[in-house]
Amino acid sequence: MIKNYFKTAWRSLWKNKITAGINIAGLSVGMTAAILILLWVQNEISFDSYHPEADKIYRLTTSIKANGWIWETTPLLMADAAKKNIPEIERMATLNVNNMPVFNINGTLVYEKNCAYVDDEWFNMFHYKFIEGNPNTFSSNPYSIILTASEAKRYFGNRTAVGADIRIDSLNYRVKAIVEDAPANSSFQYNAFIPLSVLLLDKERRENDQNWGNFNYITFVKLKPGTGKAVTEKKLTDILPDNNDKSTTISLIALKDIHFETGVSSSFIHGSKSSVYIFTALAFLLLLIASINYVNLTTAKAGIRAKEISVRKIIGAHRMHLFFQFVAESLLISFIALVTTIILIHICISYFNIITNKNFLLPLNSISMWKVIGCTLFVAFLLNSIYPALLLSSFRPLDVFRGLTVLKVKDGYLRKGLVVLQFSISVMLIAGSIVIYKQMQFIQKSDPGYNRSQILSFPIPPAVGFGEKKNSLMQTIKQELLSQSGITNVALTNQEIVYIGSISTGNADWDGHDTTFNPKIRQLAADADFQKTMQLQLQEGRWFQQDDEADKNNVVLNETALRELNIHRPVIGQRFTFKGRKGQVIGVMKDFKYQSMHDKTGPLVAFNDPNWFRFFMVRITPGNPSHVLQHIQNLWKKFLPESPLEYHFLDDSFNDLYKADQQASLLIFIFALIAVLVSALGLFGLASFTAEHRTKEIGIRKVLGASATGIMQLLSKDFVKPVIAAILIASPVAWLAMNKWLQNFAYRINISWWMLVMAGLLAVIIALATVSFQAFKAAIANPVKSLRTE
Repeated sequence: MIKNYFKTAWRSLWKNKITAGINIAGLSVGMTAAILILLWVQNEISFDSYHPEADKIYRLTTSIKANGWIWETTPLLMADAAKKNIPEIERMATLNVNNMPVFNINGTLVYEKNCAYVDDEWFNMFHYKFIEGNPNTFSSNPYSIILTASEAKRYFGNRTAVGADIRIDSLNYRVKAIVEDAPANSSFQYNAFIPLSVLLLDKERRENDQNWGNFNYITFVKLKPGTGKAVTEKKLTDILPDNNDKSTTISLIALKDIHFETGVSSSFIHGSKSSVYIFTALAFLLLLIASINYVNLTTAKAGIRAKEISVRKIIGAHRMHLFFQFVAESLLISFIALVTTIILIHICISYFNIITNKNFLLPLNSISMWKVIGCTLFVAFLLNSIYPALLLSSFRPLDVFRGLTVLKVKDGYLRKGLVVLQFSISVMLIAGSIVIYKQMQFIQKSDPGYNRSQILSFPIPPAVGFGEKKNSLMQTIKQELLSQSGITNVALTNQEIVYIGSISTGNADWDGHDTTFNPKIRQLAADADFQKTMQLQLQEGRWFQQDDEADKNNVVLNETALRELNIHRPVIGQRFTFKGRKGQVIGVMKDFKYQSMHDKTGPLVAFNDPNWFRFFMVRITPGNPSHVLQHIQNLWKKFLPESPLEYHFLDDSFNDLYKADQQASLLIFIFALIAVLVSALGLFGLASFTAEHRTKEIGIRKVLGASATGIMQLLSKDFVKPVIAAILIASPVAWLAMNKWLQNFAYRINISWWMLVMAGLLAVIIALATVSFQAFKAAIANPVKSLRTE
């Protein structure tokens, strides 16, 4: 019986090739987009869940009430103290990622940014698949290293890595093991692992870390079964010395919740729950649009199949037999679409990886992959099978001649309603794409308050250390840079101006200061040339002056600092103590955007302290940056031959702030385009059917004198009306949705009426272009031939 269902279904599809082709094409494209989206969604919601007993693993989080600070780090001493005093803890593992060791790769020096220093328990707590070697001998010698497979290939090519040496920070480390690369849904995207004990071989560092006041390490705990989280948190907090008032607390965040953690500046990859919800809904909508095509075309042809169904019923076919017959047709189309989808995914997944900055694979033996594909296929099958099968199996000749559906509603109304739904979704996505594009354009074109073009930035290596030696070296390099042609200005600072993340709380005092008011203040250490190099605008006063001893204690404030700190006028010359330096306000700079436009500009204090300087900001003349870069590289080799030069342009750093927004905007645009194309494909099929269905009517009209233009208008208006209705429905919904999205930006555009009008106009143009082809074809047909059509 089942075999017969599918044999008959195949004959029906072969007989209606155009309709079947449109259905398969629409479903394939819709399913491809949905599966790619759901791959990303599954990756986001499954972060770190692959570790054994992941639900028992937590990371320690430090909260300091006085300053409102929340850190992902704890003191190094916390791990040993907790293991000794808290029996509820089964294991503890410690991690440090604040170091960037210099790796020597075939004579080329590079910073390994994804290097983790881990303790003995790391590989016991977290899951790693060892390809070669094992972790047992890893911690016995501090000069050991474990590499991922891709990193081993990068360093050693096809040679055997285990047992080989690799040069790191002027010392040789022995490769002990090779592990598989971290999966895409791992927070721990590290390429190399070095024993934590090697850091403590440095006497100065060891003495610094043996202090409860230094929070430099990330600590994980695995709790015993049945252990209460709140009880453990209290015991961890009680371990902290001199903390009777509980001003500092230790809390636990579950390993699987770290990915969506907010309010903490983290070294891990963070995601957005709202993005997960948005893209899940988008995947469903794309499937819905594709399925509507199938429903519309199938129900439109219900009358044509009346004779077939009548014959089946006369010879004894029951309604259930007919129902399963049409379900089999839907399943066959869905299966063919699935095969096409898998081929399309293989073609598209590399481009999708580039857009999302992920490394998704399509292994056909992956259970999780087939879960995503299976769920997508099941939803698509449900959407495009139930109603058409019910309609066709319940066929009554009289009802079909009257044009009624199972629900006794005019079938044409249902199809128009589904077209309205399709284009409503399409118009919303088009409008969203326009608003997102304009916001991204606004970010690029808005004046940040400084000139970021032609600025080259690079840090002094951590190996240089601190103190007078470092300060003297930076000044020497600065003077050498200024002597090079093509360089106009050089400034020294503690961080790049595009994102000033350094914050101080409770370290400032001024006349009239309420001591209970201790706001968060961004802090910028900058030399005398910084204002000229970055072309900052001063509202009043002056910037720091070269070799002015008093300026080592003086400060320059931004406009927001005057308002939010309630500093009275006159400002210039007023007392201002910052981080123990007793100086005065010498200038007020106009506000500039020192972070992403998602955040509002707050108080900023600039001060001149060479001990804080870590970055060179170099303004070069337009025209030949490669010439300048060669000079800088030669200079670097002269002064710092053992350290790599890592430079980048400030424009690139600025764009990195909005990488996630740009990825989302590109994805929305692509999926909006897909939604429109699939909707147009369905409209094309309906237009083709309508023109075929009204062949005789068109012939009679032409015989009676109707023009080709008049017939085109006749056929087109029935399809344009639902699209206009869709615009009226979608516009307010799109405005509300995009207005809410814009609330994520402190600095944003206003949604203008023309954006919604443009989205609607594009939808109408696409609909007209789709329908016009069939309308024109019908309008120019020979009326004699049309009237002879049976």
